[in-house]
Amino acid sequence: MQYSFSKRIQSVESSAVRDILKLTQGKSIISFAGGLPAEEWFPVDAIRNASERVFRQGPQALQYGLTEGTLSLRERLAVRLGSQRNIQAEADELLITSGSQQAIDLFTRAMLDPGDVVLVENPTYLACLQVLGMYNARVIPVESDDKGMVPEDLAAKLKQHQPKFVYVVPTFGNPTGRVWSLERREALLRLCREHEVLILEDDPYGDLRFTSDRVPNIAALEGRTDDRIVAYTSTFSKTVAPGLRTGWIVADERIIRMMARAKQSSDLHSSVLDQLILSEMLLPEVFNLDDHIHKLSAVYKERMETMATELQKDMWRDTKWNTPQGGMFFWVELPEGLDAQTLLKCAVEKGVAFVPGTSFYAGEPKRNTMRLNFSFAQPETIRTGMERLTEAVSEFFGRYSSV
Repeated sequence: MQYSFSKRIQSVESSAVRDILKLTQGKSIISFAGGLPAEEWFPVDAIRNASERVFRQGPQALQYGLTEGTLSLRERLAVRLGSQRNIQAEADELLITSGSQQAIDLFTRAMLDPGDVVLVENPTYLACLQVLGMYNARVIPVESDDKGMVPEDLAAKLKQHQPKFVYVVPTFGNPTGRVWSLERREALLRLCREHEVLILEDDPYGDLRFTSDRVPNIAALEGRTDDRIVAYTSTFSKTVAPGLRTGWIVADERIIRMMARAKQSSDLHSSVLDQLILSEMLLPEVFNLDDHIHKLSAVYKERMETMATELQKDMWRDTKWNTPQGGMFFWVELPEGLDAQTLLKCAVEKGVAFVPGTSFYAGEPKRNTMRLNFSFAQPETIRTGMERLTEAVSEFFGRYSSV
């Protein structure tokens, strides 16, 4: 039978990260490709204890729930966001989602008509590009550097394109690991306020910091207003466990209502059981989330430094990379003219994988870029994987120099 798929789904390319993860399944390949947290640090005992507390309260955890999310979780999240992020919100301004990826999808579904413009960093999170493609958005990249979007280019494109919103990952961004400067965050907020354009601030990695330095979230800089232009989304996937599939978004209550309508047509509500477990884990007598995050960040810092040591070896001398201040990724630029997609084939033959950078670009990609994840593998595995990758790079550079 010849299936007639919709033009919408046919226009969406498969995720490069997911395709590479499938490539490495069941093989002795060390993968630096996925954005996977360290599973040996999942708080299994705390999740088990919280689950038992939930079931002692009765069977409601197995019942249908509110589309917006369980009230206890939204209230406790609102308190935590205020104390930890200085993001002020009421429960009615929060929507619980099945991971922050769904928050991006629902926000886009609520805001965009086909052909509407969205401005993004360049490069940016590839799964957001997939969502925007699904809804037939016109995605316009804004010139970006290590400090964030370049204000002059942002101002010009806001005026020229009149976008529906600007999507950013300003703290330990995926894929670059960048941290926007305070000045760039303030400029984005000011310019979008002037042009009456929404900002979608995606912050899945903000808790995973390796230094004491902290730049305020854009949502915190905006503060409480009658007309919020910043929608802020984050997740428990990077700090507790991705299998619980629980994220959230904070936005103006009118936006939350429209996103809830979209969610009703998608999955009715996110898992009540997972929400109630996490709600219990926000109680200090059940689980010290801040202490867990502090320990997890120390583990990831050690893994980052292990990979950084390998990147300092002579074979990598002609590449460019910045030491991450947090998050999960290195962003590496090979010498001009080299193709990371071709390098990947050589690397897989050596038993190691990464993500070529091309999929992260809106518009013309830099083919000499690559993303390396350091959070999943333990230090000894990182060293082994980087030895394999260095060998692949050596052979690759050799082929290139001999041409």
